[in-house]
Amino acid sequence: MKTPKLIAVLVVLAMALTPTLSFARAGGGGGRGSGGGLSQGGSSSGSIGSRGSRTYDNNGYKPIERSNTPAPSAGQAGAPTAQPQPAISPPFWQRHPILTGLAAGFAGSWIGHMLFGANNSLAAQSESGTTDGASDTGFGSIFMLLLLMLLGGAALYYFMKVRRGPSATPAYAGLTRSALGDSVIGKRSVQSGKEPVSAGSGWAGEMAEPQIAGPVGAVDQDKFKEILGDVQAAWSKQDLDALKRLTTPEMLHYFSTALSENVSREVENHVEDLRVLNIEVKESWTEEATDYATALLRWTAQDYTMSLSKQRGEAGYVVEGNDQTLTEVSEAWTFMRYRGGKWLLSAIQQVD
Repeated sequence: MKTPKLIAVLVVLAMALTPTLSFARAGGGGGRGSGGGLSQGGSSSGSIGSRGSRTYDNNGYKPIERSNTPAPSAGQAGAPTAQPQPAISPPFWQRHPILTGLAAGFAGSWIGHMLFGANNSLAAQSESGTTDGASDTGFGSIFMLLLLMLLGGAALYYFMKVRRGPSATPAYAGLTRSALGDSVIGKRSVQSGKEPVSAGSGWAGEMAEPQIAGPVGAVDQDKFKEILGDVQAAWSKQDLDALKRLTTPEMLHYFSTALSENVSREVENHVEDLRVLNIEVKESWTEEATDYATALLRWTAQDYTMSLSKQRGEAGYVVEGNDQTLTEVSEAWTFMRYRGGKWLLSAIQQVD
């Protein structure tokens, strides 16, 4: 009689402890900036601004040093985008451990009563000398034990099947290339001369680059020249209201910071008698509803920095530059416009 009791005890303990174990396992310029004012050693010097998804592209000019656009990490360049892992729903006993524990407790007590109660009845009948129906009760106990073993095997099979997961491909939580569509992945402007970027070959900012709506014409180039002259004039007058109408908020912040630094140093930078020598559009592209154009501008001007504590003609009046001769300057300016609106200055890059 010891062997059936031992087997029954092991079965009951296994079923009673299964929910508990499951519950325990259950559970991110060097060159001159605007009129030279941004190259006076301040925090706003060098190449500044944003060029959309191409902010940190190598376009032949000095790379952007300060920008509101997040820089891609070293691991992102050329690395494929990691796919999200599928979420598998846990089984019922892991999602409801309390109910599972109660059910197992009731089942264990019932099974123990059926087994041990039958064995005690057989022992009582043997002591009293009554043998009628003893064989039937013994066969009943063996049948119950076999039934429990079958149920335990079925439960183990089901548990292993759930652990392996479904054979079909699960649905992922993130967006895929097919969901985004090929029209917004890896497309470059025809004018830029760049090859399309395949999925996973660049950083995330390159994923939304449809082709430009139209080429940048002579009218746009004239507007770029006008913006160049107006920005230099507003800079020389320290007119932030005028700069606000000509630049993006990011560029306005850089200009304002540089002007504050000049005020602290008691100097002013002036760009006078500006004459545009040449303009050449190097890149033009569109991202969603925003057009971008990068143009190489070459001009001459009297570019000098004067001291506010000195009078004209005094020694030390001109701190840097020359107020009598023209200086030739070349810079790459990037302009942006939203839905065909007016162009605004969004970035300045120094030319080597």
